[in-house]
This record gives sequence, C-alpha cells and structure tokens, in this order.
Amino acid sequence: MKKWIFIALFCLPMVSYAQAGDLFNKGKEFYKAESFEQAIEAWKGALSKGHHSVSLYHNLGNAYYKLNQVAPSIYYYEKALKLNPNDSDVLNNIAFARNMRVDIIEPLPKTVFAKWYENVSGIANYNGWAIGSVVFMFLMVFAIIGYDFSVASLKKRTFFVSGILLFALMLTAVSMAYSTYNDEQSKRFAIIFEEAIDVKSEPTPSGEFAFELHEGTKVNIIQQDDDWRLIQLIDGKEGWVPSYVLQEL
Repeated sequence: MKKWIFIALFCLPMVSYAQAGDLFNKGKEFYKAESFEQAIEAWKGALSKGHHSVSLYHNLGNAYYKLNQVAPSIYYYEKALKLNPNDSDVLNNIAFARNMRVDIIEPLPKTVFAKWYENVSGIANYNGWAIGSVVFMFLMVFAIIGYDFSVASLKKRTFFVSGILLFALMLTAVSMAYSTYNDEQSKRFAIIFEEAIDVKSEPTPSGEFAFELHEGTKVNIIQQDDDWRLIQLIDGKEGWVPSYVLQEL
C-alpha cells in the first residue's frame, strides 16, 4: 500500500505539469484565433497547476493588452520581468502598456552610484547572481589547478591572473546576490487595479485627500494598517490606499 502511495505522490506533479503544458498550448491557440478571453482563462489554468514562466506571464500580459486592460497587462509583464529582468520582448511590450497609463510620474534624481548599481543589479535577479557566483568559483578552482600543473611560465602567469579576476568576479556576484535578495525582500511592489483612487493622508476613509492615482501605476508598499496600505511612488510621494485596490507582484 505504501508503495502505491509513494508512486502516486511521485506521479502527481508530473501529471499536473503535463496538464499545465496542455493549457498553455491551448491558450496559444486561442490567442492566435484572437479569442483573448479564452486564452487568458487557459493560461490562468496553467498558473493554477503551478506553471510559472516568463513566456506564460508575457503571454498573459499580451492578451490583456489586446483587451485594453491596462492594470492586468502591466501586472503580468512585471511578473515576467521578476523572472527575467532583461527579456527584450517583455521590456518592449511593457513600454507600450505603460504608455496607456494616465499617471505620468517622474522618478527622483539618482546619484551616480545608484545609477551604476541599478544597471549592474538589473543584469540578473538574485538567483542568477547566486548561480553566477558558483560558476565563477568553479572556474577559479580550475585556474588554480591549471596554475599548479603548468610548467611554462606564460601559462602559470595566465592562470594566476585569471584566478585573481575570477575571484574578484565571484565576490562581486556573491555581493550582488546578497544585495538583490535584500532589495527583493525589502520592497513590496504592487499595481493599482482601480480605474481611479483617492490616496489619503491617513488610513481611514475620512482621511484628508493627498493625491489621485489610476490603474496600472506601480507602487511600493512600505507599511500596512488593517485593510489599508501606505504606498510610495518613485517620486517620493506617500499616502494610504485600501488594500483591495492593489495587486501585489
């Protein structure tokens, strides 16, 4: 009996993955036929089966974009970018989706170091940096072994310099993995899903009006109070909104 239970538990994920793959392919067929609502239903079914990928989120974003639904299209493009921040197709399409937003918010000026860090950290997410650090470590070990076994002075110098560079790259990758992971944990990004919402100065319906936001705007949740969330915009503005208007990434 235990044997069959073990076999069933082992096979269930495989069956679920196969079903998710079928739903993903059905969604693609619906999308080609311009049945965007049905494509979304199929792809969300794939999500419910545990299938998460850049292509799935990207396709969901595309389908919602075709339906002129700003907030969900940006939401799923952002989900895709969390998995691969440098996907050129997603970056291109989210730029079109962002142009549909009402709110135009200019970010605060950044220091040279902040710009450098943003560019470097955007190369990969923390998983990518962690994998990179392991790769650099193995290459460094290979360089050390090559140095020990080399006889020719030119080869020894080459392996020695390579080892130093790989050690520096490994430390950089470890540092970036740690930093990007902390950034990921410290920031709770969300998308506004209401067509228009009044942002309050206090977490109450009677709170003083601060400013107005519209669907598709990305915010950072920095605090919560029951069913209210304190949000911050890229220009530094802060205010309270009900939690139901947000969809966290």
